Amino acid sequence: MKTEKITSPFNGYFAIVLLLLSIAMMVFGLANKMPALIISFLPIFVILAKGLMVVSPNSAKVLLLFGKYKGSVKDNGLFWINPLYTRTSLSLRARNFESEKIKVNDKMGNPILISVILVWKVQDTFKSTFEVDNYEDFIRIQTDSAVRKLAGSFPYDHFEDEKATVTLSTNFDDVNKALEREVSERLEIAGIDVVESRIGYLAYAPEIAHSMLRRQQASAVVAARHKIVEGAVGMVESALKLLADKEIIEFDEDRKAVMVSNLMVVLCGDSETKPVINTGTLSQ
Repeated sequence: MKTEKITSPFNGYFAIVLLLLSIAMMVFGLANKMPALIISFLPIFVILAKGLMVVSPNSAKVLLLFGKYKGSVKDNGLFWINPLYTRTSLSLRARNFESEKIKVNDKMGNPILISVILVWKVQDTFKSTFEVDNYEDFIRIQTDSAVRKLAGSFPYDHFEDEKATVTLSTNFDDVNKALEREVSERLEIAGIDVVESRIGYLAYAPEIAHSMLRRQQASAVVAARHKIVEGAVGMVESALKLLADKEIIEFDEDRKAVMVSNLMVVLCGDSETKPVINTGTLSQ
């Protein structure tokens, strides 16, 4: 597989001087009715004019001579090259590509919507021009393919796979690094340098989004309840221990169970409790 060859063409300003000189000689021949002089300098003028080439900053020219690759010019400025060379212009600037939202299945088989933002630029002009048919279409198709493979390698979140160390929705740095590595390997053949690759959009597909949201809400409620109960048990335990240490009142097992039950209802209930004042004895 060939790679690019950097070439340094002739200074174009020297060619401009010769071009102006040839024009002056043709004007002189025209003024003095010397057709031989005009005929002599006309081919020189055409060759010099056709060979001039301007390369803008962060641009490149790929040069061909009758189908044979002769090199690439990456320096910017005015140059003169063989007028028979065929020139292909390429931009070396960094460019953004945002893929469309595609529906894929994650590692657990759940349909999700995902898109990726890719920052890329041409690095090898030979590969970009001759190794692929159209490198921009190649980038689009290979990026979509890399996204599909990435989505199938990780679960969406920890709700689906509690043992997963990396998920699409939480471990963004790890996922983006894996995506960048996958895209870079696929685009290497086209001479493309991946500057950055990251997930731009991620969500469950509409047909399961509502169910997944309810599941997440239920999990959050369960987790909150667990914390509330854990705290309430500690508070009840502390209250019973404090009453016993200070010898304020002694409870038998039945009264202790009633007190624990009442405290747990007060501490764990959703609505505000209304106290009931007992004006009799504890047995009434």
